[in-house]
Amino acid sequence: RSLNKNGRWDVFGFLLRLIGLVKQERPNAMHGYLCTGNILATLISPLFPGMRIAWGVRASGRDLSYYDWTRKALYRVECRLSRFADLVIANSQAGMQYAIANGFPQSKIIVIPNGIDTNCFSIDKDSRRQARAELGVAANQKLIGVIGRLDPVKGHETFFKAAALLARERQDLLFLCIGDGPTDYREELVGLSKALGLADRLIWLKARADMPAIYNALDVVVSSSNSEGFSNVIGEAMACGVACVVTDTGDSAWIVGDTGQVVMPNDFQALKTGIERALEQISAGSYNGWRNQQRILNQFSVTQLVLRSEDALLRIAR
Repeated sequence: RSLNKNGRWDVFGFLLRLIGLVKQERPNAMHGYLCTGNILATLISPLFPGMRIAWGVRASGRDLSYYDWTRKALYRVECRLSRFADLVIANSQAGMQYAIANGFPQSKIIVIPNGIDTNCFSIDKDSRRQARAELGVAANQKLIGVIGRLDPVKGHETFFKAAALLARERQDLLFLCIGDGPTDYREELVGLSKALGLADRLIWLKARADMPAIYNALDVVVSSSNSEGFSNVIGEAMACGVACVVTDTGDSAWIVGDTGQVVMPNDFQALKTGIERALEQISAGSYNGWRNQQRILNQFSVTQLVLRSEDALLRIAR
């Protein structure tokens, strides 16, 4: 049931609507998500004795210098209020350690990884052909993509530098960048890509509703982040059978396991090498996309997410 929060500053009106709904429903437990939701759930909890509070945290190794003063202030408030939560659910091991390092009580934190919808994200050869035709990718070309919001933590600069080196050595490679972000930062990245000589080899797309088809169109997905928690992009790409090259940040290395290439963050030379290895495996026929998909089914399915979350919430509700 949407309470129609209208932007960052719609706090007091939203809070009144939230209190009204809780009075009506009288839940045994309330589950906040992310900083604002966690804080608001805790602030109203004294009005409802007996209602248990669970938090959902996603931050991992976040460099707050990238963000404005409001986000910094809210995170400091969240850290101070964390002791009042009955349960804190992190979606990554890295996120749990980051929270503990910033003052969250270790005894209250558990890890429940994100779940990937494998009914939606799966290997689809027909989608691959159609999407590649739409993007203008020839059958003999390899398409390498980076997917995610345009944000400094996603390491687009590192990706573009690695792509530029690869583009000079191989004419059969195309690159794809998908994501939305602030206009000025997007223009900065576009300028960088042109300066690196990628203008004719790089396809730019904003956020898409047909991501399963886009994943299938790709030969390699790159996660070049310098900070991550649990990367849905990696999990979704693997569910679609795509080879992944990831930086060793957050839980990315854990997600790919032994199915992908793992390199150090902020190192474009290492990222280039990782992409080359992935392409070599594809060319040699030694890469198995079904193995990627099976790892997601076994370790990170939606069913497992639901069961783990249900168990955790029922335990505090009792």
